Amino acid sequence: MIMDCAVIGGGPAGLNASLVLGRARKKTVLFDDNKPRNAVTSEAHGFITRDGINPQELKRIAQDELANYPDIQIEKQRVQNIVKEQELFHIETEQGDHFKARKVILATGFKEVLPAIDRLNEFYGKSLFSCPFCDGWELRDRPLVVLAEIPGSFHMAKVASNWTDDLIVCTNGKTVLSIEDKEILEKNSIKVNEKKVSSLSGTNGKLEAIEFEDGERLFRTGGFVASEWVQASGFGTSLGCALNERGGVEADRFQRTNVEGVFACGDTVMDGPSQLIIAAAEGSMAGIGVNGELLEEKFKNKESLKTIQN
Repeated sequence: MIMDCAVIGGGPAGLNASLVLGRARKKTVLFDDNKPRNAVTSEAHGFITRDGINPQELKRIAQDELANYPDIQIEKQRVQNIVKEQELFHIETEQGDHFKARKVILATGFKEVLPAIDRLNEFYGKSLFSCPFCDGWELRDRPLVVLAEIPGSFHMAKVASNWTDDLIVCTNGKTVLSIEDKEILEKNSIKVNEKKVSSLSGTNGKLEAIEFEDGERLFRTGGFVASEWVQASGFGTSLGCALNERGGVEADRFQRTNVEGVFACGDTVMDGPSQLIIAAAEGSMAGIGVNGELLEEKFKNKESLKTIQN
């Protein structure tokens, strides 16, 4: 069977795209290998009616809802290769299964490259997080840290100051802040520490202190990490999609890429905040965009056939 659309990635973007397409009676296959970026996160925030939900529970509810639509097929396996031949996309999974689809939605997201700091992984997702909007409320009024080795530390520090008046930026020995940046932060009572971090300390995922190579120990109970983002898959590049300046797949308002038939949404486009509700909204737009193209092709083909018959 030739599917109308193959959705690659089962996060909020891919799930919502599939929902829109299923409701539009489009034959849709959703691929999900269940290896999400937020696997370490126990609570998701900022998603209305689901604030504080476990991400895996959110996915379970979503898949249960998708099961109500007979045109949606969920494949719990990883896509290995996508090739476009003429008007169809040929999709191969790691298990060796093959699928064909008229359209493809890339919702594979990105991977985070965390700073190389000893024990960071123990606290990430428990008391250290990547998104102040997602987890700032839970850390409010505590002594916090922004760990960052990239220029994004300046912006993250400003955002994090919404939730605490006791904030320190640690750059782990890197010079990523300009003199002007540091002056602005210090004027707003945000300290900057550019010493090399030797390790983090704490128990059961609860941060207690930042330890520096010179022996200094800085008491902190939580904070945020500015990490680098890289594409979780190379499908966008292999299909010929243009990338934006952040390395995300470039897409328009309806999530269309420069490659005909290829759409991208959610964290895959990497052009804004990484939040579940934004990803879901972009997934909806991608579904609408795919449905729109399929309808145009349907009516165009019928007009062409009518012209030939006449």
